[in-house]
Amino acid sequence: MDAKATNQEETARLTERVRQLLKEKNAVMLAHNYQPPEIQDAADMCGDSLELSIKASKTGAQVIVFAGVHFMAETASILSPQKTVILPRENAGCPMADMIDPQSLAKRKEELPGVPVVTYVNSPAAVKALTDVCCTSANVVKVVSSIEGSEVLMAPDKNLAMFASRQTDKKIHIWEGCCPYHDALTPQDILAAKEKYPNAVVMAHPECRPEVIDMADVALSTSGMLAYPDASDAEVFIVGTEVGILHPLKKRHPNKTFIPASEKLLCQDMKRITLQDVIRSLENMTGVVKVPEEIRVPALSAVEKMTQYIN
Repeated sequence: MDAKATNQEETARLTERVRQLLKEKNAVMLAHNYQPPEIQDAADMCGDSLELSIKASKTGAQVIVFAGVHFMAETASILSPQKTVILPRENAGCPMADMIDPQSLAKRKEELPGVPVVTYVNSPAAVKALTDVCCTSANVVKVVSSIEGSEVLMAPDKNLAMFASRQTDKKIHIWEGCCPYHDALTPQDILAAKEKYPNAVVMAHPECRPEVIDMADVALSTSGMLAYPDASDAEVFIVGTEVGILHPLKKRHPNKTFIPASEKLLCQDMKRITLQDVIRSLENMTGVVKVPEEIRVPALSAVEKMTQYIN
C-alpha cells in the first residue's frame, strides 16, 4: 500500500473517531473555510466565523467544537453562554485580532469623544464589549452606512476600513491593524496570476489592500466567494484570500478551476488544528473558551445590532 493510501486510511480512521466522540458528547463541530481539508470534511458545518456561531447557537448540542482561531471560539461563547465551547488548539490565534486590545481602544475612544465604534468580528471579545456595533466583511458597508452621524472609528482592519470608506460618505478613523496575509498580496501578484490565466475572474477579499481590490473583478467575503461562481459563466477564478477556501470551492464547483492569487495566502494559525487535536480535546474536554459575563453581555449587544445587516 502506498503512502497516499495509508494516509487516507488514517484520516478516515481519525474522522470516524471524531464523529463518534461528537455523538457521545452531544457536540457539534464547526470548521472555518480556511481550515485544512480533512478538518472541514469531518465537521458538521463549514463557513465563516459569525455564520457558524449563529448556526451553532440554534442547535441542541451542548458542546461546540470550533475548528478556527481564538476570537471565533469567543464569539461562539458570546452567542451560546449555556454551551461548552472548545478550541482544540489553544494557541490558534489571529494576528489581526492581536493588533487591538481593550486598553488601546478605550484610549482611542477618549481621543474621539462621541464617535461610534464599528469593530470587525475578527477581534477579541473584550474589544467587542467596547464597541457600538460589529461588522463582517460581507456587511461592513451596510453597517457603516447605518451609523448616525458623519464619523466612525473602525477597528482593527485598516484595509476593511478603507474598503468601506470608498463606498460610504462617512469619515472613517482607521485603526492601524490588518491581516498580514491578505495585506501581503500585491498588485504584482495579481498581474502574475492574470498573465498565466488571462481569462480568469479575480475574486479579492475586502481585507486586501485597496490597490489589489481595484484590480479584482469582485470583492467578496469568503461566503460570497463560495457562492459567486454559481452565477458566473467563467470557468477559471483567481482567488485572493487564504488558500484553505480552495477546498470548499472545488467541492462546490467541481467543473471549475480555482487558482490561489499567491502562495503567500497561507495562515499558519488556521492550519494548527489537526484531527488528533479534536479527538484529544473531546476526550478530555480541554481547550474550553468561556467569555466572562461582564464582557459577554456588552459584546453580545454589539454583535446582535449587526445581525440585522446579515444577508
